[in-house]
Amino acid sequence: MASPAPPAAEELPGPATRRLYSRMEASCLELALEGERLCKAGDFKAGVAFFEAAVQVGTEDLKTLSAIYSQLGNAYFYLKEYARALQFHKHDLLLARTIGDRMGEAKASGNLGNTLKVLGRFDEAVVCCQRHLDIAQERGDKVGEARALYNIGNVYHAKGKQLSWTSAQDPGHLPPDVHETLHRASEFYEKNLSLVKELGDRAAQGRAYGNLGNTHYLLGNFAEATTFHKERLAIAKEFGDKAAERRAYSNLGNAHIFLGRFDVAAEYYKKTLQLSRQLRDQAVEAQACYSLGNTYTLLQDYERAAEYHLRHLVIAQELADRVGEGRACWSLGNAYVSMGSPAQALTFAKKHLQISQEIGDRSGELTARVNVAQLQLALGRLTSPAATEKPDLAGYEAQGARPKRTQRLSAETWDLLRLPLERSVPRAPSSDEECFFDLLSKLQSSRMDDQRCPLEEGAAEATAAPSPEERAAQPSMTASPQTEEFFDLIASSQSRRLDDQRASVGSLPGLRITHNNVGHLRGDGDPQEPGDEFFNMLIKYQSSRIDDQRCPPPDVLPRGPTMPDEDFFSLIQRVQAKRMDEQRVDLSGSPEQEAGGPPEPQQQCQPGTS
Repeated sequence: MASPAPPAAEELPGPATRRLYSRMEASCLELALEGERLCKAGDFKAGVAFFEAAVQVGTEDLKTLSAIYSQLGNAYFYLKEYARALQFHKHDLLLARTIGDRMGEAKASGNLGNTLKVLGRFDEAVVCCQRHLDIAQERGDKVGEARALYNIGNVYHAKGKQLSWTSAQDPGHLPPDVHETLHRASEFYEKNLSLVKELGDRAAQGRAYGNLGNTHYLLGNFAEATTFHKERLAIAKEFGDKAAERRAYSNLGNAHIFLGRFDVAAEYYKKTLQLSRQLRDQAVEAQACYSLGNTYTLLQDYERAAEYHLRHLVIAQELADRVGEGRACWSLGNAYVSMGSPAQALTFAKKHLQISQEIGDRSGELTARVNVAQLQLALGRLTSPAATEKPDLAGYEAQGARPKRTQRLSAETWDLLRLPLERSVPRAPSSDEECFFDLLSKLQSSRMDDQRCPLEEGAAEATAAPSPEERAAQPSMTASPQTEEFFDLIASSQSRRLDDQRASVGSLPGLRITHNNVGHLRGDGDPQEPGDEFFNMLIKYQSSRIDDQRCPPPDVLPRGPTMPDEDFFSLIQRVQAKRMDEQRVDLSGSPEQEAGGPPEPQQQCQPGTS
């Protein structure tokens, strides 16, 4: 489909060259228009193929090439090929700066910022988005200004969200840098909201309300979060946006969990479940079931909790989500222990152990091993026929099946079945646990010997422990000159990367330089080229990234599609750990008492301050 590259001008007479260029320009534009049509139809893969073909044909029209770069970058972004997206948005920025197209530079800077944000390069993303904002304000472009404010808010929100979920802090008790980052996000969202209200853009207002709600949720301001999410919900209903409505209900449920309003949260999660079914989104349906199961656990309605966890389990199995399947089995084991059904609990604990081993979840495997050992020990001490008979799991694979009630445990066996979710007070380990942990410690200690590096005799003498006086005279941290030189070399090469990335205009793919456009292209060394401080700022952040790259992050399990983006129930379990003794059911009571009304008011998680 693509035409061949044009021959050198001296090989053909002038009119022939112009006719060939005309045919090629038409071919390039036609390919680009088809790529645009396919992307608008949602077929980004096919659209990319046509845009790439258009680049291969090439064009001398600078505006056309800029549009192709921009759309190629966006298409690769939607395909989650972020490195390629970054490459074409950089081409677009270079071309726009070279021809002095300020609006094109603003657009390319915004696209670069969004891509860098997804790649986790937040500081560089802020620089690019700020450039977009500066140019939009300079040109009086209110729509572009609103978009830039929103994008900067997104960058700070993403950075704060990442930091908050890795800081292991309770809601409202964030480290100062995390709190400041999220506060900055809130400020930019507020500015965006004010501007889009002025512009009368209701759809943009809905997005701003939703992200303000999410930001205040991370800050621990749960009452404020519910206010913003209710505004988001109203606008979603106004536009008939079911997906946004579903997200608003889910976010409202999350916020009410932390407010201690578990009954209200359950109602919001039920609406989330209904909408996910209307949207035919099985993964989100499973997430809603998971949230409902945990919420009913907090409400001490363990039968309904098990019902929703069973639904989650079925969908996770249908979608081959082993992570979600393992979490469902773990939750079901907890629910059946709370109902006094150790036989069913043991079945799911064993399944949890099997899945944890298969997916390499070491933490889950250790938890499951302890649970299995405790349940087996408890079952061995039970004497009632109902406790020793083989559990009947018939019908459990049917979605929506309600669990059967079994023989209740006596109070003295409860301590044997306290799973890690409810274990917050130190106690003496059982003999089985001691054996297990003794074996684990032995294996761990042998691994350390394997990992030790043997030292030569001379080296051992050289590394002998210094005296207290020598330690006092030494600095707290030392490094060899070779180490420092190595890192200085890497930092220097990092800082030069952006200069290398400022490829000369002649190297841009698809650009044919002719006498028609050469006058619009500035020379590489043109001192009139604006905005060097923009690239200088990027260089600074590029060089600082080496410190982040020195220590590789720990391996983490992939998130299953049926698990919420933020498994905040893990955090809730830690917050609720001190309340478990108050929430435990009376195992010697009747079934009617266990499934009774809502629990007595407990100490609530207080919202943090911004």
